[in-house]
Amino acid sequence: MVAGLVLMLGVSAAQAFDLQQLSNQLAKPDVIHGSFIQEKHLRALPQPLTSKGTFVLAKNQGLLWLLKTPLQQDYRINDKGISRRDANGWQLLPGKSAGAEQNRLFLAVLQGDSSGLTRDFELSLSGDAQDWKLTLIPRSMLLKQVFNQINITGGELVHSIELLETQGDSTLLRMQDSTSAQPLTDAEQHDFAE
Repeated sequence: MVAGLVLMLGVSAAQAFDLQQLSNQLAKPDVIHGSFIQEKHLRALPQPLTSKGTFVLAKNQGLLWLLKTPLQQDYRINDKGISRRDANGWQLLPGKSAGAEQNRLFLAVLQGDSSGLTRDFELSLSGDAQDWKLTLIPRSMLLKQVFNQINITGGELVHSIELLETQGDSTLLRMQDSTSAQPLTDAEQHDFAE
């Protein structure tokens, strides 16, 4: 009986879904297209501030974040930093803000870069490949001043990211209709190349 129990425990441990498997799973797609709804819950406001748009994540190229409502604004996040599109094309934004750090983190999450995350956070993963939850607790004093924790859920791709901030505000980002079936369009390739 003990041998049977040990064998069962060994099998379940071998089948456990771990951070490396999650990283591999999220890093697989070359391109992900989808839409998003972002709710910013501020303590001072009774209703959340809601924004909607679409996104394109391309392996080794970055993220296009195309805000549609309440105002139209295009952002590109890549290893050079965050750029915003204006009448003259893409303009690199100053990079030492909390927002820049949040976007770098966001890109690491969507691309399955657990090495970048483990440097800055304690990671706790539960669930399996089809239904998982990753909890990030900040390690550094700088991040501890901004976030209590970050909760990420998903399956094959990321479904939601919840940022719980120290002063009581929070942001919930729901990724919808995500697909890895479509290649980059010519316009998207141009946006990443510019």
